[in-house]
Amino acid sequence: MYQPYAHEENQLLLPSEFFLPFGGRLNPDNRWIKLAQMIPWAQVEHKYAMSFKKSFRGQKAISVRMALGALIIQERLQQSDRETVETIIENPYLQYFLGLAGYQDRPPFHHSLMTHFRKRLGEKVIAEVNEWIAVEAAKAEQQDDDDDMKPSASGGRGGKCKRSKADPNQGTLLLDATCAPADIAYPTDITLLNEARDKLETIIDVLHAPHVGQRPKPRTYREKARRSYLALAKQRRIGYRALRRGIGKQLAFIKRDLRIIEELAKITSLTALSRRQYKQLLVIQELYRQQRLMYTKRVHHVEDRIVSIHQPHIRPIVRGKAKAKVEFGPKVSVSMVQGFAFLERRQWDNFNEGVTLIESVETYKARFGVYPKEVMADQIYRNRENRAYCKERGVRLSGPPLGRPSKQADTAEMKRIAKLDAGERNAIEGKFGEGKRKYGLNRIRARLEQTSGAVIALQFLVMNLERRLRLLFVFMFNIMLNRIGYIRFAL
Repeated sequence: MYQPYAHEENQLLLPSEFFLPFGGRLNPDNRWIKLAQMIPWAQVEHKYAMSFKKSFRGQKAISVRMALGALIIQERLQQSDRETVETIIENPYLQYFLGLAGYQDRPPFHHSLMTHFRKRLGEKVIAEVNEWIAVEAAKAEQQDDDDDMKPSASGGRGGKCKRSKADPNQGTLLLDATCAPADIAYPTDITLLNEARDKLETIIDVLHAPHVGQRPKPRTYREKARRSYLALAKQRRIGYRALRRGIGKQLAFIKRDLRIIEELAKITSLTALSRRQYKQLLVIQELYRQQRLMYTKRVHHVEDRIVSIHQPHIRPIVRGKAKAKVEFGPKVSVSMVQGFAFLERRQWDNFNEGVTLIESVETYKARFGVYPKEVMADQIYRNRENRAYCKERGVRLSGPPLGRPSKQADTAEMKRIAKLDAGERNAIEGKFGEGKRKYGLNRIRARLEQTSGAVIALQFLVMNLERRLRLLFVFMFNIMLNRIGYIRFAL
């Protein structure tokens, strides 16, 4: 039998009447307290201080713990700059993580400083912090595997794999690449041209403003151009001829606007434009050149193609995936050891990830002092140069060898090994999925080229910190179970 709902007369309590059970003491097992203990703040502060000028005058700089800590909180919780500051005000554990001596109900900094934190720390410093944390944790994991004869952390082959200390090669290196799409609308030629034309008309208004009443306003046919674009954009399916005709019209309007701006620049200096408008003018001139070239030659490819006027550094990355054949953002090459990810290369232009294998293996040796025993990578990494390099250093490269197998038994064995390699390499695909589902790697919201790289490096840092945190909690849980088992045995 269901009980009736019990109404409470005084549901809204005064803030002073709200009961706080922790009595002003933080729980030492809280995740943010544990995370604060994992980050080498002193080393980071040394790197952070180098970015300041020696003769700096002005307001006292915010500490690196607060700057880096705020960025980690933002990427972990996936919040905007304003929301991050509001969350910090509401949570005493986050304030401890930032290094505050006590709880305060006012913002520790203005939300606009978050962009300056990303610029000042930069991708290089954040990647170095990730190196310190991930290398130490990966070494500890490898040592545990050697001591306890555990399976490989990247998937294993179903058996024990105790490594000999005399073996010059140790560990497994996983390699792969992915695209980190930027937060932009899907670019189409007709939409880009319409946006460029609209911005050029605004620039014309600014340059003509000092001469209102003295000179006639240049005729831009903006209403006609807008109607021409809408007539095409509102169609559900646009035919090739209609699209080409529409692009040609927009190119003609842009050509006219650029000619008008060139004439106005003779009587009004371009310094009348804002910094953003001047940058947009330069980008639109290059965009017009590219679109005119593709329109004339009837092609759909051009070098350094611009796909966003606001973020001209973004390039189309052809990945050949079923979900999205083309993605728009930087391409990142990643290596993974014992579940910890390292950002090897980030580049806005597309590149063949196979050329990064030698560099990644040498970086592995610099990190851990030895070459890896195995390198798990897909087909694009298995070129002749990489195979010869790995063979010379005693590194097994995943996948079947080149050439035709000699016997049927060898064919079956190679298929079995290739299947095991593919299963082990899937761990890095899962790492990409984790980053894109939980930490924003599928949508980079930073707009500047510099801050976009810092955000991507931060996401890999947060992923590695979360993995260390999970391993720590598993270790503590196992200790608790062992204590409970010992007590039961004693009783």
